[in-house]
Amino acid sequence: MTHMNSPRLLALLAHLQSHPERSGAELADRLGVTVRTVRRDVDRLRELGYPVLAERGTAGYRLGSGAAMPPLLLDDEEAVAMVVGLRTAASVSGIEEASQRALAKVKQVLPARLRHRVRTLHGATVRAGVEPGPTVSADTLMIIAEACRRREVLRMDHTGALGGTTERRVEPHSLVSFGNRWYLVAFDPDRDDWRAFRVDRLTPRTSGGPRFTPREPPHGDPARFLSHRLSAQTWPHRAVVRLHEPADSVSGRLWPGMGVLEAVDPRSCLLHLGAETVQDLVWMITSVHTDFTLVEGPDGLADAFRAQAARCAAAVEP
Repeated sequence: MTHMNSPRLLALLAHLQSHPERSGAELADRLGVTVRTVRRDVDRLRELGYPVLAERGTAGYRLGSGAAMPPLLLDDEEAVAMVVGLRTAASVSGIEEASQRALAKVKQVLPARLRHRVRTLHGATVRAGVEPGPTVSADTLMIIAEACRRREVLRMDHTGALGGTTERRVEPHSLVSFGNRWYLVAFDPDRDDWRAFRVDRLTPRTSGGPRFTPREPPHGDPARFLSHRLSAQTWPHRAVVRLHEPADSVSGRLWPGMGVLEAVDPRSCLLHLGAETVQDLVWMITSVHTDFTLVEGPDGLADAFRAQAARCAAAVEP
């Protein structure tokens, strides 16, 4: 059995993984060896299962895709990033078990110095604010993703929020991971409108439906469309405020589902949002921590702002 215990082999693999294509002469120059040595080392990598392809006409090499997943060569930052990403992915519905298996394999081969960094980061980190999401199978996600890629009509059974299942026929555009749920953004030709479906409430019936011509989703982006759709749910009270800061500088202070930002000019933007009570609207708007002007809102919102201002002023009066 051949083992990849040569530092030169590791260096060669690192160059091939980090660059789409390298000539034999370039590799030889970087490794400080001859072109003949590069050819021998390439053969050894192939014996280990790495699909190193020779490029005709350029005397070069590149890594291709093989029948099996070969070992990966990661630097320290990449290895830690993979562990952190797998810990996060383990909370995504439908891939928990696979994420845990992959995480165990990566942790097993981490050098001691990296295991210490990962343990330190994990020990100081607490995941909060996201409850476990509903289960979605990886097979369902793959069926939908394939229909999106191939631009094929998807037939599915959809269960509404109030119960009751109906058969739907849609033109799938994108899968969107939002908070702790998966959504399918699709055009519904029977209703002549765009829709966002929770994936945990649907079951694909068939794949390989008729092809369709892709359409542009509202707002030009499926994630932005979903944000608008979720924020436009039937809240008892809704408001629009003009924030006196650019949208880019404000966006990081909004949590997912809080509302939708609309850029106006380099100095301001509009925030569309809804809440259960006018007092909740006051709290949400002031939590953005910027000057604002009320554009439209429900009865009582202006009085609620005045009452909040009076309470704050009274709290600091001598």
